[in-house]
Amino acid sequence: MISAPLRRTGYPVIFLLLAQLAGAQDAVVLRVGTLLDGKGGTRHNVDVVVTGSQISKIGSGEKGKVVDLRKFTVLPGMIDTHVHIGWHFGTDGRYQQRETSQASALGYAVENAYLTLMGGFTTVQSVGAPIDGELRAAINRGILPGPRVLTSLGAISDPSLSVEQIHAAVKKFSADGADLIKIFASKSFRDGGGQTLAKEQIDAACGEAKAQHLRAIVHVYGPDTIKLVSEAGCNSVEHGTLITPEALKFLAERGTYFDPNIGLVAQNYLAHRQNYLGIGNYTEEGMAAMQRSIPLSLSVFKQALQTPKLKIIYGTDAVAGAHGHNVEELIYRVQQGGQNPTDAITSATSLSAESLNLSDRVGTLAAGMQADLIAVDGDPITDITALRRVVFVMKGGKIYKGPGPL
Repeated sequence: MISAPLRRTGYPVIFLLLAQLAGAQDAVVLRVGTLLDGKGGTRHNVDVVVTGSQISKIGSGEKGKVVDLRKFTVLPGMIDTHVHIGWHFGTDGRYQQRETSQASALGYAVENAYLTLMGGFTTVQSVGAPIDGELRAAINRGILPGPRVLTSLGAISDPSLSVEQIHAAVKKFSADGADLIKIFASKSFRDGGGQTLAKEQIDAACGEAKAQHLRAIVHVYGPDTIKLVSEAGCNSVEHGTLITPEALKFLAERGTYFDPNIGLVAQNYLAHRQNYLGIGNYTEEGMAAMQRSIPLSLSVFKQALQTPKLKIIYGTDAVAGAHGHNVEELIYRVQQGGQNPTDAITSATSLSAESLNLSDRVGTLAAGMQADLIAVDGDPITDITALRRVVFVMKGGKIYKGPGPL
């Protein structure tokens, strides 16, 4: 039947019918055996109805083009809040700090994005380089496969900047289209992790970010600097390897997110030491510091789990060699850190979405949310390694991996 508004336009009936058909979207019904909703809930034998880019309904006995996922566990597409999506090894196998060709740099970023999406991560926050913005635009055009990309486009890191210069730098990132502001308040752990920015500089960076309606996340290690970061209103503490129980409690009381990055980045550096050694501060001493950081970070994570109301989100600090292996952090958190599997999955879905101000779009399987979801072979609640076995990936209602409708 032709709708009344269309009849009143006066166009010939055939054109009205064509217009209605063009606007109609066939529902895709995902027939699910086990569904994890991203907030700790589990359902069995349900249908997820996807219309266009969104989940329109979750029920049973739904009509539409069916994708049979009854043998698998379906959960929201995972979220990694801390990656460096453009970092890569060159043709000589060595880490490339700078690419002379922007086309080559973008090519590597596209490859990393593909690997990340196929690994079950449908949203990442890359922190960050200008090439991330080009990648974000390329993926948003809807042709190239890749996760939803948020990026800082760079970072505030120079300790010689005045307060006025920091304000200007944040405004420039905002004008250039940054989704957030990345701040370095500490040295690399390879260089000892000491504080680099003064309180006034931290206040300026976080304050201006808030004025520009942008989130601010901070690379920081020591407890005193971490408290300054939280007091300044920054949204998330990254790394925090030298944090104390008192500082963890301080973050919890203020609602500052904690992103410890414990199970992938240091291990990746050590596994690829020959790809990095001799470049910048990737020295034997730096690698030894990475080795020392592993038990320290694990201890901090266990303390964090014992801190009431602390919001532990999911970031890996994935660099060259780690893209596509983002889930190893989550497996490590469960197997070595003792985190409850349901809590770990929640941290990588709805809680991380909340930290990115995306909780109304992704991270949860519910009607009205974006159809970002994955299926894995096995039950990750009883066997967390099932998350390595991603058999189906949908982002924004489009299937990128696995079976299509029957």
